[in-house]
Amino acid sequence: MFIEQVEKETILKPLQLVIGIVERKQTLPILSNVLIESFDDKIRFTATDLEIQITTTIDVGTRNGQNTSITVGGKKFQEILRVLPDQSKINIELKENKAQIKTNKSRFSLQTLPAQDFPRLNNQLENAKKIVLPQKALKTLLFSVQYAMAQQDVRYYLNGVLLIVMGNKLKAVATDGHRLAYNAGTIEGDFEKQEIILPRKTISELSRLLADTDESVELEFSQQQLKATFSGITLITKVIDGKFPDYERVIPNYNNNLEMNRIQIQHALQRAAILSNEKFRGVRFVLTEKNLSIISSNSEQEEAQEEIETVYHGEALDIGFNVNYLLDGLNNINSETAIFSFGDSNSSILITTPDNLEFRYVVMPMRI
Repeated sequence: MFIEQVEKETILKPLQLVIGIVERKQTLPILSNVLIESFDDKIRFTATDLEIQITTTIDVGTRNGQNTSITVGGKKFQEILRVLPDQSKINIELKENKAQIKTNKSRFSLQTLPAQDFPRLNNQLENAKKIVLPQKALKTLLFSVQYAMAQQDVRYYLNGVLLIVMGNKLKAVATDGHRLAYNAGTIEGDFEKQEIILPRKTISELSRLLADTDESVELEFSQQQLKATFSGITLITKVIDGKFPDYERVIPNYNNNLEMNRIQIQHALQRAAILSNEKFRGVRFVLTEKNLSIISSNSEQEEAQEEIETVYHGEALDIGFNVNYLLDGLNNINSETAIFSFGDSNSSILITTPDNLEFRYVVMPMRI
């Protein structure tokens, strides 16, 4: 017997932790499978797409049988477990290249592939730097910038997040060429500067798996790989080899500032967005000393206009932005107040908060 009398929830939970990187259709069929290793009183689950590898181990108490490894279709196995009744006891037996999954009332036979053929990422963490921080801190840092990543850009280095360790800070930057998000947090230690670019899928998995707690996450990283260890999970990922843009040149320093209630302007932008051009999603900011007008229009000559009373001490402006970009930034700010800083009618907008002096979000202007 490979697995004997184990509750379905005991197996389903770790399977769901690793399954995020598994896709049904792969050039290598075994990449659609999850490696399941049974040894002593533990079961280890591993999934990979050759770029990322996620492993987690559970303790199932006393177990009969030999140390065995199999690979089965990850998504199918997950769906079978998910629809079985709660508290179902699972038995898995290996017969003629099949995994026989049995409960009291149900029987399933899944095709397996040899465990020895399962590809693992080689360790490329020689002389790796190591930092430790709360999971909540890393999760918050990634959430605060990841929406600004590019999607399938030919400039492959934009399809991820730049992490910079320098001194006692961990910095994160993302940009798609139209907007840029930057944030930084404090870490223990004093490190020489090192930069790595983590792929979009890695950022997505870390954001999904990290807990919103003060439990620690250990990051080890070299020029080729990053390894994150936390809550019984080990995630190893390749890093993107490329030169990230000079983000410091993009972040402006403006004197024309406008403090606004974040929820108020968020709702005004959401209303104006309804009648914006479906393709370009543009809105105009018409700003005077005591008033901000947010104006949108579309190809059907429909128009929306929102008025917000303001206290503004800069020059009058009429400038256009992509409303989705503005909302992305506002949706990821925890502060009640957002500070909008302006240059001239051809300049980018800078969004910051009084609660986090590190956070910067820059949106380039657009012609409307």
